[in-house]
Amino acid sequence: MAAVQRGGSAERLRARQHDPGGDPAEVLGENSADPGDDPADLSGADPGRLPGEDPVAIRGEDLGAAPDGQGRQEIAVARTIRAQNLVSGRTPAEIAVIIRDQCGPAFGTTPIRAHRLALGVALADVVAQVRARYTAEGRTPPRFSETLLSAYEGAQKRPGPEYLHYLCAVYQADPKDLGYEGLCFCGHRHSQYEPGGHSTGSHPGGGSHPGTARRLSALRPVPEPRDGSRPAVVSLPPGVAPAADGARVSRMSPGSPVSLVPAAAWGAGLDVDGEADDDMLRRALLRLIADTGADGGTAIDGRFFGAVDRIRRQVDDALLGASVSATMLDQWEDTADGYGRQYRSVAPLRLLCDVLLDLGDVRRMCEERQPVEFSERLCRLAARLAALSGMTMINIGDQRLARSFFRTARMAADETGDRHLRGWVTVRESMVPLYYGDPGEAILLARAGGDLAGRSSCVASVMAPVMEARALARLASAGHGSVRTTLGQAKAALDRARLAFGGLAAEVRRDTAFGYTERQLLFHEGDALVALGDHEGAESAFGLSLQMYSRAEILDRSLIMLGQARCRLEADEPEEALRLSRDTVLGLPRQHRSALLVRAARSLGESVAAEHGDLPAVREYREALLTG
Repeated sequence: MAAVQRGGSAERLRARQHDPGGDPAEVLGENSADPGDDPADLSGADPGRLPGEDPVAIRGEDLGAAPDGQGRQEIAVARTIRAQNLVSGRTPAEIAVIIRDQCGPAFGTTPIRAHRLALGVALADVVAQVRARYTAEGRTPPRFSETLLSAYEGAQKRPGPEYLHYLCAVYQADPKDLGYEGLCFCGHRHSQYEPGGHSTGSHPGGGSHPGTARRLSALRPVPEPRDGSRPAVVSLPPGVAPAADGARVSRMSPGSPVSLVPAAAWGAGLDVDGEADDDMLRRALLRLIADTGADGGTAIDGRFFGAVDRIRRQVDDALLGASVSATMLDQWEDTADGYGRQYRSVAPLRLLCDVLLDLGDVRRMCEERQPVEFSERLCRLAARLAALSGMTMINIGDQRLARSFFRTARMAADETGDRHLRGWVTVRESMVPLYYGDPGEAILLARAGGDLAGRSSCVASVMAPVMEARALARLASAGHGSVRTTLGQAKAALDRARLAFGGLAAEVRRDTAFGYTERQLLFHEGDALVALGDHEGAESAFGLSLQMYSRAEILDRSLIMLGQARCRLEADEPEEALRLSRDTVLGLPRQHRSALLVRAARSLGESVAAEHGDLPAVREYREALLTG
């Protein structure tokens, strides 16, 4: 039975090797292993190899008829090399070079496979460590499989930049050590030792090495064993350097040059269409993971926002140009729901990177011919992700890109024919002019969203009158219309919203991004009332809302407390208003001090100065916002 299984696996692998449409580059979210290629299926068939090993998938050789063939010989030779050199004191990185040098000519052992054999671990162990690093960073583990890792080891595929980054972290090696040219796209070294055997972390005497780079939290090695016996890992042994001519050396001797196979031998180059923008977002994401204060301390230049806008435009092009829509993956819909839950608690730049990477994947799917029956679900997914990007752009402070993303979301929603989704996108878009100075346009968009929703009970039918009430209040506070008349109109709109809210499904009333919650309704009611001078009614609504929000929902809690500061100003307590606003903003981690919050805090300071003159407290307040 074992022989039959191996033969089938080899046949399938040879078919993939000769498939002209095969993708030589790894794409994040690669499909999981085919059960027929699962190395676990063979774990009991060959006691002569490591658990999880699949020599067929590694080299594409038909070893089913020869259970004591090359695959077994390679494992046995590597095991012997590892044992002898561990006893002699060599590190796993040194052993990897020796295994590569001695097993490469005979068995075709690649550098990345040699590193795993030098560590004496199975494919499943490496896959588990890669997934564990994703989990440790708060990210969804990918569908990274043993079959995919076998393809990397057998040179059938080349890892994409993100998977290569995590493999380097697991092996504590740099890309060149694993047989790939160039640096890791995170910009940091993964090897603990420089070529020549010197640690990058300290001098032999014990001091800090001047060239040491601060490690990302994502790159920290797996915890040490309790006995502290794990050996250090180096990139190359002392005296060993890559050969200039790229030639292979059949046997290793001390000081002899050893070359790693050039990257071109490991598969074709990556598809660069859209990949550069994705890589820029991945680098930004890794910086944010490494430093919890990166949103506030890391400068985001025009190139970052250029990449953001190019991804959005590429989605536009795919939606307009595809004759049929793309297939849908359940995983992405679940991920989109997860982003909705994170919207109020995760720092906006971090969330934006995650959302746009998935939106880029959706765009690539739209470019391919897919079954027609899934087109509506794919467009729905694109509409939700694009709208969520627009909502995040409001928080970041770029209203131009926010409008652009909502335009993209409307285009995708129109393809679905779902009036509720179209209404939700339109009402959400009304927040752009609401927060950035054009309440008249916000009223028009809110009413348009309500018209799309019709008489049925949905998120748009609740949000539309709420947004209209908030926009009317801003118009009246700016001197456009009677405050008394507008107060009556706003309260009537809020009454309609409460009536519609009662008809929402329970799961919709728990979703703060794609649904609408009671705490949001109270928050927005307070925002409308305080703008109309009803600070007592606003104070009551804000207080009830704040009790319902968890402390993790940083964005809305902060906006509510800024609203309470406005209530203190309406109650003729300017100094208390400034104190509450200052403590709210400066009490946040820098990555959560979004442009939207800072804009609201500055607006409060301007209102205090306009009503009470240039108080000393105003000057101190402005200085605190600038330097805090």
